[in-house]
Amino acid sequence: MDIVSPESAPPPTLTLRDVAKSFGQVVALRSATLVAHAGSIHALVGENGAGKSTLIKIVAGVHRRDAGEFLLAGEPADFGSTAESKAAGVAVIYQEPTLFPDLSVTENIFMGRQILGRGRRIDRTAMHAEASRLFAGLGVHIDPRRPALGLSIADQQIIEIAKAISLDARLLIMDEPTAALSGVEVERLFTVARRLRDEGRAIVFISHRFDEVFDLCDTVTVMRDGEYVATRPIAETSVEEMVGLMVGREVSDLFPKTPAEIGDPVLEVSGLTSRGVFHDVSFSVRAGEIVGLAGLVGAGRSEIARAVFGVDDYEFGSVRMKGRTVPSHDPAAAIRAGMAFVPEDRRKQGLVTDASVTDNIAGVIRGGLAKFGLLTKSMENRAVAPWADRLEVKTSSLDMFAKTMSGGNQQKVVIAKWLATTPTLLIIDEPTRGIDVGTKAEVHRLLSELAGQGMAILMISSELPEVLGMADRVLVVCEGRLTADLPRESATPESVMHAATRAREIAS
Repeated sequence: MDIVSPESAPPPTLTLRDVAKSFGQVVALRSATLVAHAGSIHALVGENGAGKSTLIKIVAGVHRRDAGEFLLAGEPADFGSTAESKAAGVAVIYQEPTLFPDLSVTENIFMGRQILGRGRRIDRTAMHAEASRLFAGLGVHIDPRRPALGLSIADQQIIEIAKAISLDARLLIMDEPTAALSGVEVERLFTVARRLRDEGRAIVFISHRFDEVFDLCDTVTVMRDGEYVATRPIAETSVEEMVGLMVGREVSDLFPKTPAEIGDPVLEVSGLTSRGVFHDVSFSVRAGEIVGLAGLVGAGRSEIARAVFGVDDYEFGSVRMKGRTVPSHDPAAAIRAGMAFVPEDRRKQGLVTDASVTDNIAGVIRGGLAKFGLLTKSMENRAVAPWADRLEVKTSSLDMFAKTMSGGNQQKVVIAKWLATTPTLLIIDEPTRGIDVGTKAEVHRLLSELAGQGMAILMISSELPEVLGMADRVLVVCEGRLTADLPRESATPESVMHAATRAREIAS
């Protein structure tokens, strides 16, 4: 049997060593290193602000490095554009792909390089056939003739992968690709990723979700504060070690839940029904209590929260705050009653990205800040600063635009905006989605402190460990029905998942 010596082994597909990058006075990368091999899935992890995105943008041709080594298949590389990067066999699959919605799936795959037939006319039949072949090779079925408009995020990502394969990409970078996907869609994406690995392609996978990293990847590289920290085979590391490397300290407890005195009911929901969405939902949340709303994606959790706050309407039932009925479909009335609502999609529903930190935090309370009809920027800053400080929003200035901030800091700004209203009930949907482990612990600590001060909290989360770690009670929703109300001591992964899949049993 022939043995391949280290000297004759092929070079890594991607080699980055001691890469540095600054933007003016801001140092994004100090000394970043990443080595990815063909036939392997390599995880890249780190807190928000660790430099992961900047490093990937250098590989993608968006930025040029200031210093360090960049090799592709052993050859020096220095891309001046994304077109150069793609031509060299690099493809980046983002969390939210940008397809042309009015074009067909096939047209999106072959944009700018259509297959030509006789008379140099576009051969749509050949293009559709090639698109079908690409999808078959990935083990998925998507109609190549249908328009891209209306496709799920998961299908759009598969189309981007098919496009990359058609360009013979040897390196695929997946940047938080699962953040907006359901469990079934994640597993399909992982199946595709494993096929690509087995074909001999190199894959770099960026994610905040440790369960996905351990399920999918072979190797992990950790970054912190723009620097390389360590590389480990997945089989030889643990979540605890990875967290310690990421944050530079031991984080033995990601869910710092402290006991709080539970008081009288603050929110009482009775018989809430919206046809085709949720049915006969009744529950309460008491002062000092964190109630987790759990269930599978699509179960109706967010829809219930939106109805309680008045964003969406409902046909039957009632919502009461401290014994007083809150009118339906009236968020302003909900705010006056003492409710606050941090939505799931902070960028689209909770944040004005082109506005400053001050403008965002003051957004709901601005009407009450004016004196004698006069409102100045300094008055807004004085009202906002304590909340920005309390949530430890990392910003050089309160005038800084929200769009320039990390996901974790954006989440803190949205939470600060609603805490500034001094609510008695906080409804928070997916409080830690898309943020790093260190910021997750900060958000969890804040929720625990708020509950300790007597605030009632309704927390919706798709992360079962988060629900079990933070909630005093767990409400489980399945197919729009409340199927369980579990005290903390009875809430286990098994009991929650059983209730999350038994709506038909309850209905019958």
